[in-house]
Amino acid sequence: MSAFRLQQLKSHILAERKITTMSGSPSPLTTHVLNTALGVPGSNVTLRLYQQDPSSDVWHLVTTGTTNGDGRCPGLITQEQFKPGVYKLHFETGQYWTSMGQTSFYPYVEIVFTITDPDQKYHVPLLLSRFSYSTYRGS
Repeated sequence: MSAFRLQQLKSHILAERKITTMSGSPSPLTTHVLNTALGVPGSNVTLRLYQQDPSSDVWHLVTTGTTNGDGRCPGLITQEQFKPGVYKLHFETGQYWTSMGQTSFYPYVEIVFTITDPDQKYHVPLLLSRFSYSTYRGS
């Protein structure tokens, strides 16, 4: 196994313990982009988190970010901001693949999910290749 891949695995394991917001408290919502085609983290993926207004169905931007070298975007939302409702993570996957000199079938991916208990932790990973993606609720 190459030294580069070993370093990626090490940073991935250590990052599990470091996902916090600027205030130092853990974010109740985390995400992780994995490039399954290459078996590496999806780094430098631009993303936006939205919350839907229940009375008008309009999406309100909560935050924007970019995944780090481990494919994570720590500090998406604070516990105080995190309320029950419908949320959407929007990933700029077309830009990601273009930055690597490749094309993709999906210009972006949106994952819409419902939060019923904001006291729980929610992890929403994106498993990504140029022609497919999947997601699940992780822990």
